Amino acid sequence: MRLGRITLYVRDVETSAEFYQRHFGFSVLRLEGDRIVELVSTDGGANLLLHKAGKAQKMGQVLVKLIFDVEDVEKASAECAANGLIFGPRHPADGYVFANAKDPDGNPIALSSRAFVRR
Repeated sequence: MRLGRITLYVRDVETSAEFYQRHFGFSVLRLEGDRIVELVSTDGGANLLLHKAGKAQKMGQVLVKLIFDVEDVEKASAECAANGLIFGPRHPADGYVFANAKDPDGNPIALSSRAFVRR
C-alpha cells in the first residue's frame, strides 16, 4: 500500500493552495460542497489535502516535514527564490543535500536530493 494523501491544517486554504501550486506544481482540485481542497501531485507523489484549521489548533507542525525530491537542490532553491520562497542554507548529508523552509502556516518543508542517491 502506498501513501496517497497528507492532510495539512491551514489558516487560509486559498493562500496555501496558491503557495503549493506556485512553488511545487500541484494542481488544485475542488469538489462542489467539499470543504477540503485537494492538491494533486503532477508527478505521481502524494496529494495534499488542505483543511481549514480550527481556532484552537496550533500552526506550524514540528513532528512532520514535507520533503520534495529534486535532483539539484541548488537549482530548485533558485527557482523557488525567483517566485518568493527562500530556502535556508544547503546541508550536506550522506551523499545528498537538503535545504529547509516553511510554508505560509509555519509547516516545515524541504528540498532534498536523497531520493536520487545510489545506494
